[in-house]
Amino acid sequence: MLSMPMVKGGGPPLPVSPIKNVEDVIRFAASQIPPQKVMMGMNLYGYDWTLPYVAGGKFARSISPQRAIQIALENNAEIEYDNEQQAPHFSYYDKLGRQHIVWFEDARSVSARYQLIQKYGLRGPSYWVLGNEFPQNWLVLSDMFRIRKLV
Repeated sequence: MLSMPMVKGGGPPLPVSPIKNVEDVIRFAASQIPPQKVMMGMNLYGYDWTLPYVAGGKFARSISPQRAIQIALENNAEIEYDNEQQAPHFSYYDKLGRQHIVWFEDARSVSARYQLIQKYGLRGPSYWVLGNEFPQNWLVLSDMFRIRKLV
């Protein structure tokens, strides 16, 4: 399985898996390997950065997509969607007055990535960090694909 470099909690505030980067890796992989043998890695998490970002400084906190939504609600933050990156994000100030920026996944962003699986005829998705609360992902997955469970 090929993997793309993804934003890590120690990097700058950006989408975890920008759609252009994801598609570039898939396009390359499908040109080298039969697409039906390729599984696309999907992240099921986001990051909450405390600003200002300092290279080499404290890592961003990894959070589930559901927790990201809760943080936005708790802080009355408007969730915005970056159409170019195909990823949601928002900013807020914590109780100590520090600004944060959060990039995470939602139903729209995973749908955009699943469309790449269909476009390139890949075998399917595989996941990073199972166990994070993200019920929207499983609804989108079951809506877009016929799922076969093998035991």
